[in-house]
Amino acid sequence: MWYICSVSLNILYMNSNIPLEYKIALGQIPRVGDNSARKLVAFFGSVEAIFTEKYSSLIKIQGIGETLARYISDKTYLDIAKQEAEYVTKKNIKTYFYLDDDYPVRLSQCEDSPVVFFYKGNADLNSQKILSVVGTRNATSRGKDICDKIIGELAQRHPNLLIASGLAYGIDVAAHKAALRHNLPTVGVLGHGFQIIYPAEHRPIADEMIENGGIISDFLHEEQPERNNFIKRNRIIAEMSDATLVVESGVKGGSLITAEIASSYNRDVFAVPGRPDDIYSAGCNNLIRNNKAALVECANDIEYFMQWDAKKKQPVQRQLFVEMNMEEQSIYNIIAQEGEANIDAICRASGIPINKLSAILLQMEMKGVVISQPANIYKITS
Repeated sequence: MWYICSVSLNILYMNSNIPLEYKIALGQIPRVGDNSARKLVAFFGSVEAIFTEKYSSLIKIQGIGETLARYISDKTYLDIAKQEAEYVTKKNIKTYFYLDDDYPVRLSQCEDSPVVFFYKGNADLNSQKILSVVGTRNATSRGKDICDKIIGELAQRHPNLLIASGLAYGIDVAAHKAALRHNLPTVGVLGHGFQIIYPAEHRPIADEMIENGGIISDFLHEEQPERNNFIKRNRIIAEMSDATLVVESGVKGGSLITAEIASSYNRDVFAVPGRPDDIYSAGCNNLIRNNKAALVECANDIEYFMQWDAKKKQPVQRQLFVEMNMEEQSIYNIIAQEGEANIDAICRASGIPINKLSAILLQMEMKGVVISQPANIYKITS
């Protein structure tokens, strides 16, 4: 698209004081997705520069063209963004921008995560453990019971676990209710703006979630619920979590889209199996049959796959004949604490960027300190 290879990524981190309206406007340019928006910033060197560039200059940039140049130079989107900035400020809604230091780590690991999104609540979006629970809107009593049972069991042993879902009918709202019932924070990702809650009868649940969790949207506050919006929001549910659990699903549905997206990010996917003739378990059975999801029947299964051992081992300094620097020692302690750890978990715990972390782990392998296993899992050498 745009030629940005020669642009230093360090330029991106010079944008620490970007006005809120520019952050919001970047996500509103038609035909510019979240990934392309990042490329625009890299090309121009700052967010503000995108909106100050003249149309006559924009059309000369290879890959932009007249239509996109017209959209970018249209100041209407900046005016709309100014109104949105006033709204979120007045309503005490937090805005997360992908260049901000506090942008959630899990989202930052995905190249098409929203360049900007809005959040109202008190949950930590960088919680140590986040599980998405999704499923059919036509949930059965069995599906709701399983949802409550699994979340309840997890709550007993992992009281800081954050449950994420989409606040929709069926399994989604069942997951939110179960989390609140068992005193776990829960976050709902909306397929519309904050001005409304859809479905309307879930407004009391949403209000309760804001007090113990929160709600998220990457749409402007007046955006109405439309089909494509819900498909778009599914990626955030997948991106913000360590794993996605599908409790019930037909052969088609949004929960399967969420599972596919999660898998594309190398996030774990779990599915609860059902009877062969159960139409609302057909999607789960297919995920398991095609090795796209691990079969789970209870909280213990999720703990096993995620290595969520409630009784953590205390890290022990191992006497080695090799020396480790401070970063290596920190990584060693993180892995030793769990016995083994996925690279994403190490990244979150250490705060070391994933590209740098990969290089350090390779050095530690060369020293014989750690050993790598499938699925980017690292263990301390015996």
